[in-house]
Amino acid sequence: MRSSLAPGVWFFRAFSRDSWFRGSILLLTFLIYTCYHMSRKPISVVKSRLHQNCSEQIKPINDTHSLNDTMWCSWAPFDKDNYKELLAGVDNAFLVAYAIGMFISGVFGERLPLRYYLSAGMLLSGLFTSLFGLGYFWNIHELWYFVVIQVCNGLVQTTGWPSVVTCVGNWFGKGKRGFIMGIWNSHTSVGNILGSLIAGIWVNGQWGLSFVVPGIITAIMGVITFLFLIEHPEDVDCSPPQHHGEPAENQDNPEDPGNSPCSIRDSGLETVAKTSKGPCEEPAAINFFGALRIPGVVEFSLCLLFAKLVSYTFLYWLPLYIFNVAHFSAKEAGDLSTLFDVGGIIGGIMAGLISDYTNGRATTCCVMLILAAPMMFLYNYIGQDGITSSIVMLIICGGLVNGPYALITTAVSADLGTHKSLKGNAKALSTVTAIIDGTGSIGAALGPLLAGLISPTGWNNVFYMLISADVLACLLLCRLVYKEILAWKVSLSRGSGYKEI
Repeated sequence: MRSSLAPGVWFFRAFSRDSWFRGSILLLTFLIYTCYHMSRKPISVVKSRLHQNCSEQIKPINDTHSLNDTMWCSWAPFDKDNYKELLAGVDNAFLVAYAIGMFISGVFGERLPLRYYLSAGMLLSGLFTSLFGLGYFWNIHELWYFVVIQVCNGLVQTTGWPSVVTCVGNWFGKGKRGFIMGIWNSHTSVGNILGSLIAGIWVNGQWGLSFVVPGIITAIMGVITFLFLIEHPEDVDCSPPQHHGEPAENQDNPEDPGNSPCSIRDSGLETVAKTSKGPCEEPAAINFFGALRIPGVVEFSLCLLFAKLVSYTFLYWLPLYIFNVAHFSAKEAGDLSTLFDVGGIIGGIMAGLISDYTNGRATTCCVMLILAAPMMFLYNYIGQDGITSSIVMLIICGGLVNGPYALITTAVSADLGTHKSLKGNAKALSTVTAIIDGTGSIGAALGPLLAGLISPTGWNNVFYMLISADVLACLLLCRLVYKEILAWKVSLSRGSGYKEI
């Protein structure tokens, strides 16, 4: 019987149950966003297949192109001299739609059940990703078809990020959030790696499968999300997390009047305790301008704009750069580009770990951005001198470029979404996440567009653009870095804990 068991046994069982659910949610949301990024990556690998020099290939007997046509094996409409601009337009169709939709997505994410919202988004994303690849099998050569598909896919993919960050924020406290989310955020790089490897299997043959297969996997993951995602710990009688140094005894004392469901919501927890003792009034969802007034939201949002500009330019153009400069095959270029994402995994984890230890999110981002600028310059000039130097430079650049991007979109977004000025209003997390990532997505749209416009003048100019954006991202954090340094000085002089800015 229950009463015959020692209290420690019940504590262990409860702890194990909570840990099991938290681990399951972390794994499920990891797989969810891995699929989102996996479905975005194939276009960067297939670009070199859509437009290629066909002079070294054997022309089919029944081909109607002229003998002097060196683009006969390219896929119309990307067989023209302005193919880079056309490919940049296809990229931007997705990224602009994603940037615009992200600001709206956070509003819907606060008001709709995350399980339904995510499931529908993944099913639709799988559909539109597959439709892009089906253009190969249906022999479609109209630019508008690929642009429309990319716009639709960009809009439905905005369902992902605010939802998964909100769900993880509901389950995990602030204590080791940077390290946990640094590991968790490797889903971005894992998804890119999987997308590159899957696309590489069919890029030199039926390239449509490079999109159809990831699309099917994403749709299947949408069904799994619908069946197994749990939005709040209270939905399965698990204990909610603690935030901002809240003492554990505040939750453990049943006689404390602050332990009522309504007062729990006011005490800084992200989730609403659901009990059978009586309903509580739901907190009002924060509006757009209210979220902007949270200290640090504007600075980190603008910093992410330039950081994501750099990251997404690598995401969409790195395989083509390697293909053109290092003269690898399309598959080899796609495979080699995955090393940038390997570095991104390492950089994201290190950024989270360091920022947890120092309690300096802005300073961690700033230092990595400062180091990234000279590394990108060196990669452009010596990174293609040999396979060894290329591998090493890609991993280092990936870590320094994606580290700040990963930290801002995860731990920083969750920190600001549960800032003490919100007094525990869980409704702010999705909006803050959407504002930060939506602003970053503007940069994500600008980067590949600028790369497409600048690359005909030389790849050196593309890298100068990336370095300039990196420096601007660093400068935007100067005020927050200064405040963190002042807080460290106060902490050292008083011998007290770090004071949150």
